[in-house]
Amino acid sequence: MPVLVRKPGALRNGAPFKDWMLPGALERVRRKLAGSNDGDRQMVAILAAVLTDGLGEVEAACAGALAEGVSSADVILNILARRRDPPPVAAILTPAALALRHAPVADCARYDTLRRP
Repeated sequence: MPVLVRKPGALRNGAPFKDWMLPGALERVRRKLAGSNDGDRQMVAILAAVLTDGLGEVEAACAGALAEGVSSADVILNILARRRDPPPVAAILTPAALALRHAPVADCARYDTLRRP
């Protein structure tokens, strides 16, 4: 992967990658990206995500992006990031017994007493 990151054209022209069979969704993304100018670079970014997220997760993200009609590396990496992040925490309701009866009053003049005359 480090060589591909430095030289993404090797993905298209390198001998080890000529007859490389990728799992279904990854192969479809590779074919779609082959027509764009930076398709090799985008495909390398997707393949680099396999090292951190695993092949199954990356393939599922590719399948999700293809289902939406998109094959961009940015979208696929975004899907992976959203799956990696935990869901937002539910809001905690304040019990009535803990609710403020009197709203605090902001008095910035108190800070003037901290200055030495």
